[in-house]
Amino acid sequence: MNKNMEQRILGKDLKVSAIGLGCMGMSHGYGDPKDKGEMIELIRKAYELGVNFFDTAECYGPYINEELVGEALKPLRDKVKVATKFGIQLKNFKQTLDSRPETIRQSVEGSLRRLRTDHIDLYYQHRMDKNTPIEEVAETIARLMKEGKVLHWGLSEAGKDNIRRAHAVLPLTAVQSEYSMFWREPEQGIIGVLEELCIGLVPFSPLGKGFLTGGITKGTQFAKNDFRSTVPRFQAGNIAANMDIVELVKSVATRKGISPAQVALSWLRAQKPFIVSIPGSRSLKHLEDNIEAVAVTYTDEEMRQLNAAIDSIQLQGDRYSPENQKNIDR
Repeated sequence: MNKNMEQRILGKDLKVSAIGLGCMGMSHGYGDPKDKGEMIELIRKAYELGVNFFDTAECYGPYINEELVGEALKPLRDKVKVATKFGIQLKNFKQTLDSRPETIRQSVEGSLRRLRTDHIDLYYQHRMDKNTPIEEVAETIARLMKEGKVLHWGLSEAGKDNIRRAHAVLPLTAVQSEYSMFWREPEQGIIGVLEELCIGLVPFSPLGKGFLTGGITKGTQFAKNDFRSTVPRFQAGNIAANMDIVELVKSVATRKGISPAQVALSWLRAQKPFIVSIPGSRSLKHLEDNIEAVAVTYTDEEMRQLNAAIDSIQLQGDRYSPENQKNIDR
């Protein structure tokens, strides 16, 4: 493993590489799954390059992504941190939410089996379940911690009120939320609360689901098994309207001699010391490019100018379908 990779602390004491690897896209969400053998090799290569923080969920596939991650990391299990999630069942990208205690218990046993491990380093509630009080969820996780099956816990797409309520029962280590130059809502919402309570932030989709890399154009057609086909933000009219942010990222990349992806990832890393993003990757080229973003720095003046430029851009389109948008906690 590359010992030079920067390490960051989530919560009180979960030490992880400054950039993680989101594994979802290897087998779910972005079209047809990639070859399992190639993805196992890629995950192990990520470890060699310095990544020790890997993210999955039971609903990715469903189930097959956890199986992939479990097989890939089995030889490295004591050297890495694995995060997975409970609380969502998916069918045709539509979400059914269930965080009842008995369901969490079933989920954790299934995840442990698929991940080929006896413990989960970071276990997230994937979405708030309005039918199960967050205090009841926290109490269930506390019992799993006493059994040694879960070491740390977190929430995904949680609002400020539920973060505070959950943390009061059982201290949270991390909150996962979409956050990028393409979606900055956490700055007005949860980041201040996380800083106050010493909770880490793990941004998913730090590359704007591929948009910030410049690889998506207004003529891009998404397959039916690519969830972006259901997202308003990726309708042709909105793609065209949002190209200003892509042009900005490209201009910064040219000026600094780096890739657009490295601009997006290094910008995120610079926002707070408790932020660890988890870009997905399905190729060695993109993996290496993403990891190299850890070395990119900005002067205070560069960051001031970049943030002012982002502020001046008006972006269009919701980030989820109406069906899934209603499941986001605010």
